[in-house]
Amino acid sequence: MSANPQPPCSTNTPVLALCGFCDSGKTTLVEQLIPWLIGKGLKVAVVKHDAHGLILDKEGKDTDRFFKAGADVIGNGPGQRFTRKHQQDTTPLHMIVNKHAPFYDLILVEGHKQTPGPGKIWLKRDSNDNPPKEVGKTLLTLEFEDKRMDAVTAFIEQWLPEQWLKTPVYAGILFGGKSSRMNGTPKHLIKHQGQTWIENIVQAARTVTDNVVLLGAGDIPASLRELPILPDAPGVKGPMAGMRSAMNWNRSATWLFIACDLPCIEPEALEWLLSTRAPGVWATVPRLPDAKGVEPLLAHYDFRARYLLENLARPCDIADADKITTPAPPENIQSAWQNINTPDDLDRLSHPTPSSSSPLLSEQDV
Repeated sequence: MSANPQPPCSTNTPVLALCGFCDSGKTTLVEQLIPWLIGKGLKVAVVKHDAHGLILDKEGKDTDRFFKAGADVIGNGPGQRFTRKHQQDTTPLHMIVNKHAPFYDLILVEGHKQTPGPGKIWLKRDSNDNPPKEVGKTLLTLEFEDKRMDAVTAFIEQWLPEQWLKTPVYAGILFGGKSSRMNGTPKHLIKHQGQTWIENIVQAARTVTDNVVLLGAGDIPASLRELPILPDAPGVKGPMAGMRSAMNWNRSATWLFIACDLPCIEPEALEWLLSTRAPGVWATVPRLPDAKGVEPLLAHYDFRARYLLENLARPCDIADADKITTPAPPENIQSAWQNINTPDDLDRLSHPTPSSSSPLLSEQDV
């Protein structure tokens, strides 16, 4: 088994800072942007920087009294929660973003004009109110009299999809199941058109990404032994064990998870899956025509889907979660989702007839 160090944890969450001096209209613009973004199906967080201190609670309320007595306070109410902590040192912005990245499509920042990292929009109070040198590069500068909401929404419409697609893409190949219906023969080592199934799948995956990882345990063809091999997550059964292992190994990547029993896979199917990436889409789990369920083992998962998967028993259950799309693939690539489970299926693959077809993807034997 390959020994591979865990890649550094980073975030690819789009972060946009609205900066300017006092009374430049930052709060007003953020307040206007929030319902517009939510209306587009996006989950949004706002990081507020206030050099004068924060007022989060009402003087004399129970929670305020507990805080002033020295305790950190977690307040719960219908549809809301807040946490108020005694913070000795200022937490860097990148650490705040990293912590909250898996839960949001976009993080807006009010202030932090001197903090490096986020893209910045500068709001001017008058024509001479240019950004100081320490602000660094700005993406957009707006006059006070500009139609700011129109300008910023037009900017976000173009900028946000571009940022979303900067997330690195990894392919995770799931292998090592019992292959009980194939009489115990490891399916990933069966040959088709001169190569093992797993070699065919890796070859297809490499056409859309250079980052291919093997997920499971078992013999591997010599040609693939340089690839990272991740063991299953402990205490987890079935393909979910490999998926969770991958998403914990690299927490800031888009993943294409591919079962090892898909010898008919073609690069066009993977290209189609990646074409569905868009702001607000946390996973694309195809649903084939006339199929009873979805196909989670040839699907796309954004890094934000990690926490969703951790709370599920089976990958197919993710179809009921928010932020998940279940489109039907185009007819010309639907054969990529056909798997081979039994010797009879294998015989039909090797000796196809016009009326033969393979069963659709099943989680059971992966």
